[in-house]
Amino acid sequence: MYPALIKGIALGLLLSISVGPVIFAIIKQSINNGHKAGYIFVAGVSASDITLVLVCNLFTALFETALNHRTSIAVIGSCFLVAVGIYTLFFKKLTTDEENNVVDKKMRKRDLVGIFISGYLMNILNPAVFIFWLAWTTAILGDAAAAASPLQYKITVFATCLIVVAITDIAKVMLAGKIRSKLTPYTLRLINKLSGIILIAFGIALCWGAIAFKDL
Repeated sequence: MYPALIKGIALGLLLSISVGPVIFAIIKQSINNGHKAGYIFVAGVSASDITLVLVCNLFTALFETALNHRTSIAVIGSCFLVAVGIYTLFFKKLTTDEENNVVDKKMRKRDLVGIFISGYLMNILNPAVFIFWLAWTTAILGDAAAAASPLQYKITVFATCLIVVAITDIAKVMLAGKIRSKLTPYTLRLINKLSGIILIAFGIALCWGAIAFKDL
């Protein structure tokens, strides 16, 4: 099953390096709230990818129905991104001690659940992710290498892809954690503002693209 493994690794790398709001959100969570929050956010993103893979392969009709409403999903997703961006830009605060060192916020269970849901929604409400999984599911069905054992081939490709994406996301959290220790509160505030602007920009671009190209 080497062709399936190679294709899964390639798809995972493609998805993991695609520039989108999730990348910035992973880095933001890790820098602002520590590596634990980053890992929880990544878990939410991974859960949404698993959901989409299952729906795409097991409930094709449901997946196609969701795609028929991709404009509405995009508008909802863009509103979510803009809301998170506005909160990050204007309301997100860093806690510092008397020596102006950043103090990690104590994460309660409900905070971690909120971070998980945030990662899940940010990924699953992005129509580009829907299209990615649909396009590659369709392509794999027509792959000559899958002819002998199509089910095993699909499982290998998608499982490998999801594992690669999860590993690269974890690597982003670890990298952000190392960078965080070298940042001053002032720099962290600037990163927060930049993250907020980026999320707002992605939200507006997502909404505009969905409305402008809804008939395509």
